[in-house]
Amino acid sequence: MTTERVDATDEDKTGGSPLVDGAAVKTPDAATKGTGDGEATDGGQAAGSDPADAGQPAEPTTGGGADGGNAGIVKDDAAQDDAVTRSADTDAAKGGDTEKDADKKAADKEVADKDDGTAKDADKEKAGKDGGTAKDGDGAKPDRWEAFAPAPEPVPGRVRRVLRAVGRFLVHEWTLAVLASLALAVALTWPTLRYPLYTLPQDYWDPSLQAWQMAWSGHILLTDPAQLWQSNTFFPDPWNFAFSDTLLGYAPAGMIGTGPEAALLRYNIMFVLAHALATFGAYALARQLGAGRAGAAVAGVSYTYAPWLLAQAGHLHIVSNGGIPLALAMLARGHGWSLRHGYRPERRHAGWAYGGWLVAAWQLSLGFGIGLPFAYVLAGATLVAAVTWFVRRRSNPRPFGVRLLVADVVGALLFAGVGGLLAVPYFKVTELHSNAARTLGDIGVYSPPFSGFFTAPAESRAWGGLHEGARSVLPWHPEMTLLPGFVLYALAAGGLFFSVWRLRHRLLLLAGVVVTMVLAMGTRFFGGTFTYGLLFEYLPGWNGLRTPGRMMLWTTLLLGLLAAGAVSAFAVRVREWAAERVPPWPGPWLRLATVLPLLLVAAEGLNSTPHPVVPAQPAAMRSVDGPMLVLPSSQNLDQPVMLWSTSRFQDMVNGGSGFTPVRQAEIRQVAESFPNQASVTYLRDLGVRNVVVLRDRIAGTPWETTIDTPVDALGITREEIEGAVVFHLV
Repeated sequence: MTTERVDATDEDKTGGSPLVDGAAVKTPDAATKGTGDGEATDGGQAAGSDPADAGQPAEPTTGGGADGGNAGIVKDDAAQDDAVTRSADTDAAKGGDTEKDADKKAADKEVADKDDGTAKDADKEKAGKDGGTAKDGDGAKPDRWEAFAPAPEPVPGRVRRVLRAVGRFLVHEWTLAVLASLALAVALTWPTLRYPLYTLPQDYWDPSLQAWQMAWSGHILLTDPAQLWQSNTFFPDPWNFAFSDTLLGYAPAGMIGTGPEAALLRYNIMFVLAHALATFGAYALARQLGAGRAGAAVAGVSYTYAPWLLAQAGHLHIVSNGGIPLALAMLARGHGWSLRHGYRPERRHAGWAYGGWLVAAWQLSLGFGIGLPFAYVLAGATLVAAVTWFVRRRSNPRPFGVRLLVADVVGALLFAGVGGLLAVPYFKVTELHSNAARTLGDIGVYSPPFSGFFTAPAESRAWGGLHEGARSVLPWHPEMTLLPGFVLYALAAGGLFFSVWRLRHRLLLLAGVVVTMVLAMGTRFFGGTFTYGLLFEYLPGWNGLRTPGRMMLWTTLLLGLLAAGAVSAFAVRVREWAAERVPPWPGPWLRLATVLPLLLVAAEGLNSTPHPVVPAQPAAMRSVDGPMLVLPSSQNLDQPVMLWSTSRFQDMVNGGSGFTPVRQAEIRQVAESFPNQASVTYLRDLGVRNVVVLRDRIAGTPWETTIDTPVDALGITREEIEGAVVFHLV
């Protein structure tokens, strides 16, 4: 049976009259009618609130609180005194006055005058004057009811106001969400920050490349921005910085520090922060769409620490995905839209829309590997919004408002401009290197079978050992073990039947899950002819994506939203159960029940990722000039060499990327016979000045026997520098 709760949230309160000491408290309108602010003091009851007057019409009172309630009493006393005075005057007119009566009349008149002054002061209070002290014509007289009034609240000083503001900030939901995301990132990526100057997560090949990328972008933007795409690697090929995703959005971090150790520290910090941002971004998206705090927490943790992402620990450009949900959350907030409540124009804000587009552009600058599908998702959402406006333009010609429309136009142009500028170097690379383009055959190599959605990578502490047999039959298991988590599967399945989302929204989320899983299978789903193959053939840039399994990122996000709906509905139900308790407070077991899904999802995200020590930088890399060639050279061996070059960024032939340029493959082949005349001549003609051969890496290579042969006849010189042999060609 499907349960839908549209208006209730995790923070909804239960109905009924509040109780004080077991009795219902009357509302101010009923219990204190006519009493200024409706508050009762210990000095007496407001008029009409005495139980003895039940059923009688309440007389109007003056002022507020205790003083206003007693002004009527003062007026009654004055009226009685006036009556006594008039009676005395009548007796005097009849001639029945005595000396004693005259004295009495004078005393009575004095009392009447005083009471009349008090009554006038009460009338002033009725008109809104301060009622602290009654005044007559001669001076001030203390109010006899002042002792019963509440003490005025002291005005806090500047220091106290600042402390209160800081306290409110520290306990704010978003502050706590940021701190929790950071703490969880440190814990669930541990031991990344244990030895951040010497180790890298998973391996030291691709992470070394990406550590160099951040260092290069920061260095060149400070020294010569025009040469950004002509990096110091892959000499002499141009546009070589675009041979792989660049992580250009992390360039500001690359401006801090120099050398390999600074690059390693920078990488490890950004690795942890990327996880924190992903958790916070998915949490913010789920909250904006209408999920409760517990449900949003499940969405954030499941999106960041899904088991399949543990296999991507060596790919910072894939782990750095938090800008996707954060940008979507900010755009939804700016447009006043949520999945649960629909479009609410009063909540739209152009500033959030600008922020969303900026975050989206920054996410795109980290790489097209996951940025390109994100760009097409934004384009699709923009198209749907435009069609919706066109259909409803007669009833609401400006559904977004002028400011928001301008924000969308400016933001979309900014996003498109960033994407276009970043795409230019990649198109240049495709023109110069035909082998850089992918084919459907290349896609098939990395396309996972359906069983991959239920297989965990070896880095999963919970399932890695149990799924060793399932991984062994996968052709390329690092990109084919796509388990998002069995707990997440279960929660998402429950979210189809029990959720805060409407039924049509659940079905749309389910459709998104199915579509993205089909795309993640690449050519394994009926050859991909009508699925991934269509995108590959007709969407610009899609043929540059070689690993379709990374579409699992969107599957995980959609599953997390389905799970968030179920957990949010469960949290609402727990509060309803708690409201029926006396006292109305959930017991420890009920509170634990709402946290249990989060704990289970986090447990599936525990890792056993290795953190190998990165080889130390050879001393020759700090002194030898470029252009240079470091031997041995290969795809994997060259990536640590790139990291070592961050001390001086000298030009070098070495480099590792998603493909091997034809010239680089040719250089490696010629260098196998180095040092001989043919190789020396070839390298000289190429512009190479120095060749560095690392002794600790040449076991089993041709240089193991040729490194110490005489070179005088070749017109070159040889130099030993702490475990490396440097051949100077010029």
